[in-house]
Amino acid sequence: MTETAPPSLRPYQQQAVTRVVEHFRAGDDPAVVVLPTGSGKSLVIAELARLARGRVLVLAHVRELVEQNHAKYQAYGLEADIFSAGLGRKESGRQVVFGSVQSVVRNLDGFGSPCEGQGAFTLLVIDECHRVSLDEDSSYRRVIAHLRERNPRLKVLGLTATPYRLGQGFLYHRHYHGMVRGDDDCFFRDCVFEQPLRLMVKQGYLAEPRLVDAAVERYDFSALAPGSGGLFQEAELNRVAAGNRATPAILEEVIAHAAERAGVMLFAASVAHAEEIMGYLPADEAALITGATPAAEREAIIQAFKARELKYLVNVAVLTTGFDAPHVDLIAILRPTESVGLYQQIVGRGLRLAPGKRDCLILDYAGNPWDLYAPEVGSPRPAGDTEPVQVECPQCGHANLFWGRRDGEIVIEHFGRRCQGLVVEESGDGMASGAGKRQQCSFRFRFKVCDQCGAENDTAARRCHGCESLLVDADDKLREALKLRDARVLRVSGMQLEATVNGRGLPRLKVVYHDEDGATLAEWFALETPAQRGAFAAAFLREHLRAPGTRWSPTTPEEVVAERHRLRAPDFVIGRKAGRHWQVRRKLFDYTGRYRLAAEAG
Repeated sequence: MTETAPPSLRPYQQQAVTRVVEHFRAGDDPAVVVLPTGSGKSLVIAELARLARGRVLVLAHVRELVEQNHAKYQAYGLEADIFSAGLGRKESGRQVVFGSVQSVVRNLDGFGSPCEGQGAFTLLVIDECHRVSLDEDSSYRRVIAHLRERNPRLKVLGLTATPYRLGQGFLYHRHYHGMVRGDDDCFFRDCVFEQPLRLMVKQGYLAEPRLVDAAVERYDFSALAPGSGGLFQEAELNRVAAGNRATPAILEEVIAHAAERAGVMLFAASVAHAEEIMGYLPADEAALITGATPAAEREAIIQAFKARELKYLVNVAVLTTGFDAPHVDLIAILRPTESVGLYQQIVGRGLRLAPGKRDCLILDYAGNPWDLYAPEVGSPRPAGDTEPVQVECPQCGHANLFWGRRDGEIVIEHFGRRCQGLVVEESGDGMASGAGKRQQCSFRFRFKVCDQCGAENDTAARRCHGCESLLVDADDKLREALKLRDARVLRVSGMQLEATVNGRGLPRLKVVYHDEDGATLAEWFALETPAQRGAFAAAFLREHLRAPGTRWSPTTPEEVVAERHRLRAPDFVIGRKAGRHWQVRRKLFDYTGRYRLAAEAG
């Protein structure tokens, strides 16, 4: 087929393509491009496949995406193969192949080997790459390993709207904005381009989401907590949602809002809940899709919905990705979402542009706490009243994003452990090493100190990163102290701050730690001179601040007392006898060992 003029790329799509090309010219590290739902990932994939000099394999997890990506490539007037059992085609001889990961992983021998004059694949593109697991025995990882056997320099690019995997965190290690997001063992090394959802809406590339406050009673999922894998358990969701007395009123309101809407998607909490929802919708206008819906029936329902023969489409966690129906202009969320990423995926089903479409109504009946435009934080939400907060690193100045709490504009608590900033790596003589080589900033907001060399380590570390010594376990420290006759161990039940004076009448801050049995240990601090305030910050504030690293520099004991809500008490305090007095020698924070905490007393 004769090559025709390629489709026109939007500016951000062209920018994404350019960044990918530049990245792979410089190295082979796997990369990620983040584009919101409806931003045209298929066109970016097609352009990259067109520009590639070697063989290209484009993988997706559902046949709809395989077909959609293939169609965009054909729009260039170019031919490509399809390898997907669901589409009834298993071709892999051309330069560019679009396949489903399930079909490819079952037929690995036919991939990566020279065939019909073609060499090994040089570029692997993975759509919806948040499905790539760290497990090397997973489908995507097996395909990657197989292709790398035939070409060790295989380039791997992932595209996704939500670069975050529940139970794992961010998919990639470094972001081109100069920050660390995921762990060092992430398969994808770099995010080379990201287009913000808010900007897409502002520039008119996506329909405006309009969140409408529900006028009826909502479901209360607030007492539920995600399981170990980061997902809510269906039995727990069922307990709250199925048969809930709020459901009839909720569906009545959805139908009222839908009167002037073209397409409505409803996201249910469980199969039983979805079946109940169907009972309140017009039978001839609604259909239900679950994970158990047969493929042929599912396809027929989707086609009927896209053709507007159906107005309401109810689903249970199966249409959050790989589903494209631009006319959808009402999203009803009747389930809790485990992350802002999943919330964005659900809402994204209604943000594509369509003729006559003004906006998309978002009706949330589950009290989801997410801000549609907020980025992922990268770690599980520690509590329901926490929110993303920005914390500047005092060492490199990077603006970190952590879970935390505010008091007005002031961050009074956060749960960050290490700065996420990327800084230029220095050699032993203090000079920058390499050509712009960057590493993660070494500043730790929370840490445990090595008794051997004094290095600060991650709170979960077992071995010191500085001297490789085994770090002393918190339980060992407590056991050792309990054996000593001149030591006092307090299981802290309270911390009292007092602005007072010493024996010479000088102002001092007195900190008293109490245990359950009335025993106490105290320490005193002076804040009169810059040196004294610096010592106080290093010896006390660094560990006691609920938001460590924040710029709070109290100058008087009274100021510390007045702002004591910024401080946290240790879990244990160990004191040693020094003459007639006791001195605080060690404090244990974030304790997770075998000894009971004061707060756990029955």
